[in-house]
Amino acid sequence: MSCHLIVLYYSRHGATQALARQIARGIESVPHCEAIMRTVEEISSQERTGSDPAITLEELKHCDGLAMGSPVWFGNMAAPLKHFWDQSTSLWISGDLIDKPACVFTSSSSLHGGQETTLQSMKLPLFHHGMLVMGIPYSEPQLHTTQSGGTPYGASHVGHDSGLTKEEVELAQQLGKRLAHTALKLIKE
Repeated sequence: MSCHLIVLYYSRHGATQALARQIARGIESVPHCEAIMRTVEEISSQERTGSDPAITLEELKHCDGLAMGSPVWFGNMAAPLKHFWDQSTSLWISGDLIDKPACVFTSSSSLHGGQETTLQSMKLPLFHHGMLVMGIPYSEPQLHTTQSGGTPYGASHVGHDSGLTKEEVELAQQLGKRLAHTALKLIKE
């Protein structure tokens, strides 16, 4: 049995992509789990950010779980990511994502840049699709001590560059592991 988890992100300057890579490492540290890295198309052109392929609705339909990330854009998810979800009505009507596990992650240039509202905004379409949305529990010791990114709502990064702190890396990987373990349990049922 293998478990295919999509790590979907939008990243303009590389920080959200760096978090996505750490979540993927966490996923792939769990036996029988594969992380599939995907991004979304820009709205104004057909160019992509990052080096990963753009996701398709068909890929999303067949995944076993999802980690989704966006930089903070005025306290909200980036427009290209929101635009992708606005095109997912067919999956919503058919219920293809119901009961699949999901988590979210973000990055901002400042500590109070809107990380928690952005994480919450990304959860809204996931709830509407019936996904099982999870965060990071306080059993993770880094959540108590981090001076940079990391929230109970999801993994995060704070800073103007894509250099993640030790705590940000550990929390992102733990979130990926939690997603993978949950997806495996749901597949076995």
